[in-house]
Amino acid sequence: MTETFYEVMRRQGISRRSFMKYCSLTATSLGLGPAFVPQIAQAMESKPRTPVIWLNGLECTCCSESFIRSAHPLAKDVVLSMISLDYSHVLMAASGHQAMEALELAKKKHKGNYILAVEGNPPLNEDGMYCIQAGRPFVEKLKEAAADAKAVIAWGACASWGCVQAAKPNPTQAVPIHKVITDKPIIKIPGCPPIAEVMTGVITYMLTFERIPELDRMGRPKMFYGQRIHDKCYRRPHFDAGQFVEQWDDEAARRGYCLYKVGCKGPTTYNACSTTRWNGGVSFPIGSGHGCIGCSEDGFWDKGSFYERLTGINAFGIEANADQVGGYTAGVVGAAVAGHAAVSAIKRAAGKTDEAKSEA
Repeated sequence: MTETFYEVMRRQGISRRSFMKYCSLTATSLGLGPAFVPQIAQAMESKPRTPVIWLNGLECTCCSESFIRSAHPLAKDVVLSMISLDYSHVLMAASGHQAMEALELAKKKHKGNYILAVEGNPPLNEDGMYCIQAGRPFVEKLKEAAADAKAVIAWGACASWGCVQAAKPNPTQAVPIHKVITDKPIIKIPGCPPIAEVMTGVITYMLTFERIPELDRMGRPKMFYGQRIHDKCYRRPHFDAGQFVEQWDDEAARRGYCLYKVGCKGPTTYNACSTTRWNGGVSFPIGSGHGCIGCSEDGFWDKGSFYERLTGINAFGIEANADQVGGYTAGVVGAAVAGHAAVSAIKRAAGKTDEAKSEA
């Protein structure tokens, strides 16, 4: 019988008080209220750890790198306590024949009950020969592992959309995993890479509620991909005021104005970057002075330059765009300055006239 998360934590000397704090923090990271803390605690206490098989296809391992940097919950708690990570050739100690034996054992032991996590994608050209693992095409390994999985998680833009491997002209015919796996529920966690807490948060949700989270029409969890980055961006007031960076390192950039005109894709990108942020909530690309490149959106690599501004973003009324509002704002400010100067001149002239009359 697989141990529960709580049993593992208690065995490691974690107090009940610390365990409840952990459950509270987990609820917060999932965007859930205090009322859900008891449900999370009960799930951690009573349900066995979820077996997970993690496969890697064509990718750069950035999703794994992001995952191990999760702060809420810590990746070590997810891997060692919350789930039973039975196979991951990146994170496991075994290699070669031992690793493949672990994979086959996990599929047999947990048939129909494990979650398949996929990082990267399969190339289909020349019968999958552009990605060979243990002497076989990765696409075959993927299909076999998916056959007995209860659900599939597509980590990152590569597994979700294809990413750079599937960018034009796509010589290897790389495809997102939903083109190969068509009979299983797939939870897409796009991003290049995804945010660490989003990755661990999805696993925590599935463990707690024994179901996949509510998904949008693209297959992404609404709890993390339900709003545009633009909606909660701290630079949004500058966008609304028509204050934009016109070129890198100009005065507007130093003042932290909106990056829309230098290519920021925040207005059309759905992700939690502006709220959850990165590296334990420290920052995100826009906070570091670079515009969003839209890496959680389908086909982002083939949509032109990352520094080419979006067109047709009408956020100031049906027929007003950012360029028009910026010009209008500048005109209003100029008119206001001119008007203020004129009023000041009139007041000074009136003052001098009054002084002359009093002297006379």
